[in-house]
Amino acid sequence: MSVGVFATAERHPDKPAAILGSDGSMLTFGDLAERSARLAAILRSHLDIGDRVAVLLENRLDYFVVIWAIRRSGLRWVPINWHLHPRESAYIVDNCDARVFVASPKLRELAEQSAAQSPKLELLISVDEAFGAFQAIDDLPPAPPVADLEGSAMMYSSGTTGAPKGIVRALPPQAAGTPGPAEHPMRESYHFDGNTMFLCPGPLYHAAPLFWTMGAQVLGGTSVIFPTFDPEQVLAAIERHKVTHTLFVPTHFVRMLKLPAEVRARYDLSSLKAVIHAAAPCPPDIKRQMIAWMGPVIEEFYGASEGGFTTVSSAEWLARPGTVGRSTAGPLRILGENGEDLPQGQAGTIYFQLPAPLAYHNEPEKTRATIIDDVWCTAGDVGYLDEEGYLFLVDRKNHMIISGGVNIYPLETENVLIMHPAVRDVAVIGVPNAEFGEEVKGVVSLEPGQEASPELAAELIAFCRERLTHYKCPRSIDFIDEVPRLPSGKVRKHDLMARYRETA
Repeated sequence: MSVGVFATAERHPDKPAAILGSDGSMLTFGDLAERSARLAAILRSHLDIGDRVAVLLENRLDYFVVIWAIRRSGLRWVPINWHLHPRESAYIVDNCDARVFVASPKLRELAEQSAAQSPKLELLISVDEAFGAFQAIDDLPPAPPVADLEGSAMMYSSGTTGAPKGIVRALPPQAAGTPGPAEHPMRESYHFDGNTMFLCPGPLYHAAPLFWTMGAQVLGGTSVIFPTFDPEQVLAAIERHKVTHTLFVPTHFVRMLKLPAEVRARYDLSSLKAVIHAAAPCPPDIKRQMIAWMGPVIEEFYGASEGGFTTVSSAEWLARPGTVGRSTAGPLRILGENGEDLPQGQAGTIYFQLPAPLAYHNEPEKTRATIIDDVWCTAGDVGYLDEEGYLFLVDRKNHMIISGGVNIYPLETENVLIMHPAVRDVAVIGVPNAEFGEEVKGVVSLEPGQEASPELAAELIAFCRERLTHYKCPRSIDFIDEVPRLPSGKVRKHDLMARYRETA
């Protein structure tokens, strides 16, 4: 039996392809196929194979209509983070050479400011009513049908360490909407199939939520999404829809664990087969609590938009706390500062084998700096391998603090501070120090009801010193309302470090 989005639409047109968890509204496979075909014809009447379409939409069911229209047209979709500053959004729309821009009225202001700075745009489309120069899809003239041809994503790196980079790959060879390399680990490692009910509360402009929700649809399953993350609403949806698979980031775990025990116990989570997490390192104590609560269904993977993929089960992780698993996508290399291979147990830059050639759009120097011999690529993470090939992350290379000639990776310090009962979120960065070059600073947001004070700052530093070598601990603590994070869970450390450099 053939597998794929459009095969499912033919056999089961009334089956939900996507459900909006906040209100239960749904998009059937039949509607998804029919509506995406209409939009695909319009796009192909304006564009050539491989052209880019920028997409600026909140989490909504129409997101899938738009992306599947692009994907079945042999085009490249470029999701835009709607939390970005207009300058940042405009940079991506212009940098990717998009000729079509799809947006929603809810994001009108950001869409119009971004479009105004992108002279290459030829067609502006709104998924709802028309606004400004954006034409409503239903008002566009009909176009003749086109043959389906598989397209590809052009994801931009999150920009946590500077200007984001667009990742360009060759268009896939498989038929549109059928399983490809992205769906292989979902099917083989996590057993996604036509009976899967997949829940993902993350933003669809981010790589993992979009690829996994679409992948579930490719394999005949249903995806449950949310406009925003509400921990109790998610637990209720797991029970209501008998969710089998989920995809979270560690900040979701932290917020769910903060719910009162009696609230967490209220919901039946027995349908869960795999609770998958990724995107950011998970503090070990948080992961232990999740395994104790939900059982040995907690699964983790590590990868990057460029490639690479490791997996680890609950049992494997409990035997080797902190590991992100072994590679299921080819060998890994750990390289030193001079490009030499490092021995087991020694930390260095992680390189993975590319599944297919790629380049950063209009960035030949960054491509050369990131990819070795067209085969080995790094996302800038630092880690080491043990004797059994399990990978352990240390931190991102760009986040390393050098104080008095000593290398300090802030992730270890963050994992300690997050466990203090007063701390809601934390980021640890290096700030200028006249004597040592840099010193360690903790930037903390507090739980409701907690008040910032010099006494609490001293308590947090002491809490850290009881558990870590002193030079790894903050010399100062700043309190802020909210630690700046991308919705993927990654801290925007570039923003924090820039703020403190300006202060210094």
